Amino acid sequence: MADRNNAALGARLQGVQHFGVTVQSMDRAFEFYTEVLGGNEVMRDGDFQGEQIHNTLMADQEIVARERKVNPRTIGVPDLKGGEQRLDVRFVQFDNVVIELLQYRDAQQPMGSGDSWAEPRDHMSPAYPRSMHICFYIRDDVDFNKFIHDLEAESARRGMTQVKANRVITVTSEQERQTAPLDASTIKITEGKSNGWSLIYCKGPEGEQLEFVQALGPVKKTFQEAMETRRRTVSATEG
Repeated sequence: MADRNNAALGARLQGVQHFGVTVQSMDRAFEFYTEVLGGNEVMRDGDFQGEQIHNTLMADQEIVARERKVNPRTIGVPDLKGGEQRLDVRFVQFDNVVIELLQYRDAQQPMGSGDSWAEPRDHMSPAYPRSMHICFYIRDDVDFNKFIHDLEAESARRGMTQVKANRVITVTSEQERQTAPLDASTIKITEGKSNGWSLIYCKGPEGEQLEFVQALGPVKKTFQEAMETRRRTVSATEG
């Protein structure tokens, strides 16, 4: 086997390990990703504090605060170094990806309960540069529109009012969004390279951006072929 340390950077990777979401309420987010969406807990850890973890996570923002001559707390930098705030994490496993939930809390606040130390951001448009989202893959034999309806209903039953899916038709109020026809929940692409691709955009319980997709027909074949190509490429580098 070739010396992997001298291989191209991409050859030194083994895929995506997880996507991370910083949450306002750890208990609410954990309930959504495990009980509503059905993920399994991998592990939980927390009470992280101290100079090393603070510098690892926040050094760039500390520099920005110094350059702007502002208190780091005013731009969302917690005091992990001094221990005034702490970081807790939980990992949730799905079929092909792990999601990490992170909460920054005050030191006096018990792990896993209450609100985050920082205020949530008001504007969560996916058009903002640096925005990220989590995309879930819906199984081929699932009615996509019914899935979205049931997701909203179950989330509402749990008081997770942030969980709202966009509609493919124009709505000008929350009432219009809720009363839109069921088949207005999903955009289905039937031509071009994306033929067979269905998707919706939906906010999660923390206001995070979620996407749900279904890939059938030609686009499914495109992704399958890409996966096979990737496997052959990886196998060749390991030969």
